[in-house]
Amino acid sequence: MKHKAVTIDGPAGSGKSTIARQVADRLGFVYLDTGALYRAAALAVDEAGADPADGKACADVVRHAGIELERGRVSVRGRDVTEAIRSHRISSLSSRIAVHPPVRDALLDLQRSFREKSPLVAEGRDTGSVVFPDAEVKIYIDASAQERARRRHRELVSKGSDISYEKVLNDLKERDQRDATRSIAPLVVPQHAVVVDTTHLRIGEVISKVLKVVQDKLAD
Repeated sequence: MKHKAVTIDGPAGSGKSTIARQVADRLGFVYLDTGALYRAAALAVDEAGADPADGKACADVVRHAGIELERGRVSVRGRDVTEAIRSHRISSLSSRIAVHPPVRDALLDLQRSFREKSPLVAEGRDTGSVVFPDAEVKIYIDASAQERARRRHRELVSKGSDISYEKVLNDLKERDQRDATRSIAPLVVPQHAVVVDTTHLRIGEVISKVLKVVQDKLAD
């Protein structure tokens, strides 16, 4: 059985994770962080010593990594990696392996399986265009590169990182380029998606705006 799906896509640092999590909580839906699955895949590839440029090798690692996501916790081979996958290095690596079609195929069925269990709010970069193209509601969250870099830099510094803002901005621009130009499932505004620019909005304002869109569309 397919339950209702709300998708929230957007580039790195746009705030979509926080928004999706809170919207899911308000609606009583499951929150599906597809980015966490890709980061877990990246961690598995890193620990296996596989070449990030070798799509087949990466996919082989991912298929046998035992990646699971339950109640907001991510595990690889039964080991909780929820905090480990949030490092800047693993985040960047996840974008590098995500360009490989075999890696995306390896994770697609896992992502879609969550909709069979309960209504969900899925967040990522292709949830509305590829993973759940028939979702009842599609949102695309955006913000300027400079604002997204400021948010990501602030988050990393709060966790003890000494990374510079310039490094975060450059990496983010490179990731945007990879995500938008990869041959499979590039980052796009999904068909029929409502675009919300968060550059000059507070998080509470964004959540209220997104909730109204979701509730209006589900009511229809």
